[in-house]
Amino acid sequence: MIYGYDPRTGATVGDALPETDSAGVDMIVSAAAAAGAAWRATPAAERAAALEAVADALAAHVDELWQLADQETALGEVRLRGEVARTAGQFRLFAEVLRDGGYLEAIIDHADPSLAPPRPDVRRMMHPLPGVVAVFAASNFPFAFSVAGGDTASALAAGCPVVVKAHPGHPNTSARVAKLVRDALPYPDLLGLVQGMQAGIDLVRHPGVVAAGFTGSVAGGKAIQKLIDEREVPIPFFGELGSVNPVVVLPSAPVKEVATGFAGSLTLGVGQFCTNPGLMFVPEGEELEQALAEAVEGTSGGPMLAERIRDGYLGGVERLGELRLLAEGKPGQGAWAVTPKVFMTDLGSFEEKLPRIAEECFGPASIVVTYREISDLRPVLERLEGSLTASVHGTDPGEAGEVVEVLGRKAGRLIWNGWPTGVAVCWAMQHGGPWPAATTTSTSVGATAIGRWLAPTAYQDWPEELLPEELKDGNPLSIPRRVDGSLQV
Repeated sequence: MIYGYDPRTGATVGDALPETDSAGVDMIVSAAAAAGAAWRATPAAERAAALEAVADALAAHVDELWQLADQETALGEVRLRGEVARTAGQFRLFAEVLRDGGYLEAIIDHADPSLAPPRPDVRRMMHPLPGVVAVFAASNFPFAFSVAGGDTASALAAGCPVVVKAHPGHPNTSARVAKLVRDALPYPDLLGLVQGMQAGIDLVRHPGVVAAGFTGSVAGGKAIQKLIDEREVPIPFFGELGSVNPVVVLPSAPVKEVATGFAGSLTLGVGQFCTNPGLMFVPEGEELEQALAEAVEGTSGGPMLAERIRDGYLGGVERLGELRLLAEGKPGQGAWAVTPKVFMTDLGSFEEKLPRIAEECFGPASIVVTYREISDLRPVLERLEGSLTASVHGTDPGEAGEVVEVLGRKAGRLIWNGWPTGVAVCWAMQHGGPWPAATTTSTSVGATAIGRWLAPTAYQDWPEELLPEELKDGNPLSIPRRVDGSLQV
């Protein structure tokens, strides 16, 4: 049986839920695949309305949902209410994406017999992957990256059914959200839910699964990739994994604002964000060092989401203990509580300990690295692994120079005078990055996330009456298309 646990006490909460056995996984995937056939044939406008119905259902039950999730995560009312709103907003965004139609990338090249060789009539557009998408829920976002998270919303928008492997950190929350989503969809089996580690293994191996999305650790991502590699038919794997999210503070940056912003970002949600600022480069100087120490000392810890996550944090802090402890916050209260800690070293010593020293420590811990000259940073930044974000702070853009050029190759989102925690759900967002931040260059947040669950088909000299509506000459759906090389909106 699977139990939820209160991070404040370590005691079990909610109902005991059965693990999904292999037969159960097969039944759920098969039911999702059957529902998916009808869903793929559903017009985009109707799929958009269904996504909005899901958003409405989540928003209508926010009072119930935040309390249920708080019992299993200890994340608090304000955070969890906001996360439910964000989750509903993801479904509304993808309803807009469907109505816009640009995600289909419709292209028409009419026949041209005057070319050598003559060109046939060729038309191309994106279609949903022909099968079930497996989604592995994250620990740190019980709504926005879980059962009704971005992977689920984007896959449903694309036209794919989804089966989610619930995270053991919030099993009852997952079950309740799944019920709400299923009830709001025209075909309830479009969303399936499985519980338990073996169920996750069976899900990845199931022949009806055609792609997988994952948010979690590097180790977890590698384990899923290994299972995929063992399949008779490999499938694409879209994983969001580890990230240290480097921050470069330029000499012109305001000291107090940097120190305050860093401490707040570091300890937000007890540091349990994939975009936590785990590494910061600052110019040498007692003023900034003292300001950082004071800001961190003013923070407080709290309970982490799970005992395993707490233990992982303590192990990471022990690894960082070879560095000088700059400051620590006040101890957190609760069975799985931790204390924020920030360590400091100079650039040369940090470089000597690469790459091990720069591994992610999930939680409210970070390394501050001092440098003398901006030009000294480039060779060290070049050696960093990929991250979801990279931030630069300063008032003189001219100081950034080649630092920005290096960071542009190391991260999927570049931030100026801001902090990486908080990922806007919008059309332009990119939430991904070079390995180990992610397994592909795609995004897991924002409108273009729908592209992960789509594949192109070209139609050559196809009869008009057999063409999809999106590719017919009259453009009956009025979607953006590129016709004979020109974009028509």
